[in-house]
Amino acid sequence: MNKSDLVAAIINNSDTFLDMSKGDIDKVVSAVFVEITAALVRDEEVAIKGFGTFTASAPVKMVGHNVRTGEPLQVLGSREPRFKAGNALKAAVLG
Repeated sequence: MNKSDLVAAIINNSDTFLDMSKGDIDKVVSAVFVEITAALVRDEEVAIKGFGTFTASAPVKMVGHNVRTGEPLQVLGSREPRFKAGNALKAAVLG
C-alpha cells in the first residue's frame, strides 16, 4: 500500500470523511507524516496508543580503522528512525 492507496482506503472505508475531498484527505495524511518526521528530528517520541511508537535512535560510537595507517578511529553511527508496534497492532497482524 502506498500513500495514494492509503488515501483511497480512508475515503472508501469511512462515513466520517464524506464531506472531504480526496485532495483534503491527502493533505491530512501528508500533514501527519510531516509532523511525525518533525518530532523525530526534534528527538521526540511519537506514541500512538494501540498502534505503536516512533523514535529516532541515538548515534552509536563505533571504532573504525584508518585503511592506510591501521590506526583506530572513533566513528559516529547515524541516527535512524525506529518503530515499535503496539499491542493492538501486533494482535491484529497475528490474527
